[in-house]
Amino acid sequence: MLNRSVAVSPTAAGRSPGTFVLWLAGAFAVLLAALVLAVTRGSVPVSPAQIVEVLRGGGDDLARTVILDLRLPRALLAAVVGGNLAVAGVLLQSALRNPLGDPHLVGVSAGAGLGAVLAFSFFAGSFAALPLSAFAGALLSAVIVYGLAYREGAQPLRLILAGVALTSLLGAATNALLSVSSAPLPVVMSWLMGGFSGRSWGELEALLPWSVVGLIAALVASRAMNVLALGDELAHGLGLRVERLRLGLLALGAMLAGASVAASGVIGFVGLVVPHVARLTVGAAHERVVPLSWLLGAALLVVADTAARLLLDPTELPVGIFTAALGAPYFLHLLRRRV
Repeated sequence: MLNRSVAVSPTAAGRSPGTFVLWLAGAFAVLLAALVLAVTRGSVPVSPAQIVEVLRGGGDDLARTVILDLRLPRALLAAVVGGNLAVAGVLLQSALRNPLGDPHLVGVSAGAGLGAVLAFSFFAGSFAALPLSAFAGALLSAVIVYGLAYREGAQPLRLILAGVALTSLLGAATNALLSVSSAPLPVVMSWLMGGFSGRSWGELEALLPWSVVGLIAALVASRAMNVLALGDELAHGLGLRVERLRLGLLALGAMLAGASVAASGVIGFVGLVVPHVARLTVGAAHERVVPLSWLLGAALLVVADTAARLLLDPTELPVGIFTAALGAPYFLHLLRRRV
């Protein structure tokens, strides 16, 4: 079931270009509405008109502080992280040719988490060290999984099994490090559960270069991913260097997931579910799945973060609770249909 279920033809479920543009515009509208909701709702409510006024350089001091210093950078960061995680899911599912490909499942998130905990322990949570440490952990995990699964080529099922085993090992190493680390445990645990509390423009600026490079590279690789979806033998026959592409997709997915984990902590389910929703909506062609997944992932995480912030205000809940609550029912539906 694992290998067969992801072997979707890039054209079998295709949609017309006009329909794709409409879905893309609809997803962008949903993301824009989610951003407006995130900025306007809170203990100090502001109106959409105030947002426009502040963005044009006006508004009173309170509105400017609430919008520019607190809510807007947080909402935009949630959007970028959600988009990155969704595209990372597309890349990993394509590399593994498996619908269960996800940064969590193949050890990428666990590696990024361990790298970030190392930064907390030895660099006092320095934000300069955090992204590089998390990215290095994610990339190293992807390389280890690939190496463990390689035997005359990296078979998708072996990649999944190696990822599950490495995730468990890295989780144990993270817990062991936390037990002897001098880092403030509540801060580290809050970060490991994922969230955007206290995030500012600095985190967004640090994340954007990774995101832009990753998204452009994913779009460039779309046609090659379409060929890979036809199967290794046929892809080889069409001149595709399958192993080189698979390793590149793993590294690219690790980069996007690692940089996002550094900015937000560990947030699951976005990379697992969103690509399936995009494929069912616009077909399996990756040049369509990648941009729609980014928009849907961004909107999902903005909505989840807004709910986490407001539901028990002033107490803030982990964002991962809401991504699981929103994504798990649909994913179970997919499993029942053996997609």
